Amino acid sequence: MRILPLLLALIVTPPFAVCAAETPWQEVAPGVSIRLISTGTVSAEGKTLIGLEIDMPADTKTYWRVPGDTGLPLGLDFLGSAGISGHQVIWPYPIREKKGSYLDYVYYGPTVLPIEVTLAGAEAEAAVSATLGICSDICVPARASFDLNLEEGSVDKVNSLRLRQAVAQAPIAWDGGDQPLGDVDFLPDEKAIAVEITDPGFDISSLIATTQTGKPLFGMPQKSPQQDLVLLPILEKTENSGLEGQDVQLTFMTGMGAFELSRTIGADDE
Repeated sequence: MRILPLLLALIVTPPFAVCAAETPWQEVAPGVSIRLISTGTVSAEGKTLIGLEIDMPADTKTYWRVPGDTGLPLGLDFLGSAGISGHQVIWPYPIREKKGSYLDYVYYGPTVLPIEVTLAGAEAEAAVSATLGICSDICVPARASFDLNLEEGSVDKVNSLRLRQAVAQAPIAWDGGDQPLGDVDFLPDEKAIAVEITDPGFDISSLIATTQTGKPLFGMPQKSPQQDLVLLPILEKTENSGLEGQDVQLTFMTGMGAFELSRTIGADDE
């Protein structure tokens, strides 16, 4: 189904623009294909935006940066690349999926995962090997390798739009003055962390708490008997006393989009 559009693009588009903007599709599972796309532009700071574009059915999923109980994390290997000094995945806000006792963070259907790449020279070539979990009826670790020229060429308006739309769905640091969330405390008796809510209109159902390592995994937000608190249970059956003093990232949705705050977990004063 994708051969004809790709051939037409090769015919009507100058070769350097195709090389700069996208790789051919690779089928990694039945009905699922992946390619690497690019804006074709480089900023004054020497950064460019590329992304994994995943074409998959609406009932097929892949996973967020914290995949959850059953998910497979994304692995990116830039070994063999030239003129690249660093990269960072820009993760769109995920869907929280609860099935039975399992909690995962996922994306369904066509998905773009943007990657900000820092260039270190005039000639840049991305050699990227990607491993990611793809799940429908069964889950498989999908693998694909790409080579993409990152030298600045003609702007690819279509791929730029796809990447901008994905970036717009990613949480950004809260800078709107009064913060909607306050302190975070560890409650050992409840086997949970408690997040102080300072905005009465805050949508607690959108709140996701994660540590830098993704462990332990925190469950669905729950209302507390104390009106200004929300509890997030600790799902791992392990010793969690080391949580005190750890940083936790709080990701949430608002009417203005997705945001995030960082807090250090303290001890319950009660």
